[in-house]
Amino acid sequence: MRQFSLLALAWVSLISCALAAQPNVLLICVDDLRPELGCYGSRSVSTPHIDALASRSRLFTRHYVQAPTCGASRCTLLTGRYGPAGNNALFELAKRRKQDGDAVPPSMPEYFRGQGYTTASVGKVSHHPGGRGGANWDDDNQIEMPGAWTRHLMPTGLWKHPRGAMHGLAHGEIRASEKGKMAVFQATEGTDDIYPDGLIVEESLRQLDELASEDKPFFLAVGLIRPHLPFGSPAKYFEKVSQLPLLPIPHPEKPTWPSTWHGSNELRQYQLWEKDPVKDPSFADEIRRHYYACVTYADANVGRLLEKLAATKGADNTIIVLWGDHGWHLGEHAVWGKHTLFEESLRSPLLISTGQLKQPGEATKAVVETIDVFPTLCELTGLEIPSFVQGVSLIPQINDPRATGHVAFSYSGKTRTIRTDRYRLIAHSDKAGTVELFDHAVDAGETRNIADTQPEVVSSLQKELNQRLPPR
Repeated sequence: MRQFSLLALAWVSLISCALAAQPNVLLICVDDLRPELGCYGSRSVSTPHIDALASRSRLFTRHYVQAPTCGASRCTLLTGRYGPAGNNALFELAKRRKQDGDAVPPSMPEYFRGQGYTTASVGKVSHHPGGRGGANWDDDNQIEMPGAWTRHLMPTGLWKHPRGAMHGLAHGEIRASEKGKMAVFQATEGTDDIYPDGLIVEESLRQLDELASEDKPFFLAVGLIRPHLPFGSPAKYFEKVSQLPLLPIPHPEKPTWPSTWHGSNELRQYQLWEKDPVKDPSFADEIRRHYYACVTYADANVGRLLEKLAATKGADNTIIVLWGDHGWHLGEHAVWGKHTLFEESLRSPLLISTGQLKQPGEATKAVVETIDVFPTLCELTGLEIPSFVQGVSLIPQINDPRATGHVAFSYSGKTRTIRTDRYRLIAHSDKAGTVELFDHAVDAGETRNIADTQPEVVSSLQKELNQRLPPR
């Protein structure tokens, strides 16, 4: 019996060592982050920490999200599958799963948890910060991703609850239901914790300490709220960007053809002081500066996370992914916001850092999708890629930045789009079958709809779109 016990203990020890040897994952999700960072060539924003991460990462210059809205985009990241189109996408999947447990495959964190990982989320990783529903997004009986997280946390401090923190300004100010009451931007003197992201990062640092001390690999997801509206940040970050150059807004004209253009209603629910950025260039520049200040604030928070990770024993064995949940128009096509199927809404940052990386710091121009992150992390951590994921591993691009990519598919409501290396086609089922076609070889701004003059290209791309993403 004693010999059996010793053998059992040895076996448990071997399993523990094997688990500990598996790479950790640090996933950093940044809300409404355009690929307008120093490492992407921008001079209008200060992002030294993300730029330093990029120098040891594979930077994807043509990464496309599946949906230009927070909930649906995060759903695809966290499931590796095309999903429902609205912000309640994950709640919809949770409801289906409750009705039929076999109808919905496990999410990415649930899959990793089942493979021996401790999974933790802090902040806005799924659509609701903290991953819960209810009036104030804090109801433990309404879980956005059942079974996903060992612990999912959302410190709220003066903002009282996750809903308050999501749209909070300095010192606990919560957005009221009255339209136009809360300022669209703000820069307030104070430390980083006068805005909600400061609390999110503090809790994330505690989690890194705790997770790194365990004898299990961890999957930690941290969701930063800024630069989501309203554009509030500590004043020191506005000062950093206030003197940086601003380029003219490219293609600021409203499309003249049926499209996914909209009137920027998300922005217009805030206090704009009777100004309109579409008509007032100086006000447009003010908004842009405050957006860039929020990006610089986010960069500082990323820096704090990376500094803490570097101080832990698991630093050399941790894969880091930095991901933006979609883009954001800053006046292009006369739009201020997301929710279109133009390039500005669908292209977002993606950086992957791993000890297995060859040619670190080299960018890849391969077209890739958000649903590719799940299988990529499986392959990087040595886990089997589950058959239910719809993306493909990005190991070829990680091994060689010159490796080709694949087409990307996105959707908003019933409208769908396919992005190839050269073209973007947008198919409107709700506009009498209207089609948009843009040739990026000559029109990177998507300012000329050439669908009528290229019927063969339209037919080919529509066929491919329908095969991969049937009409909704």
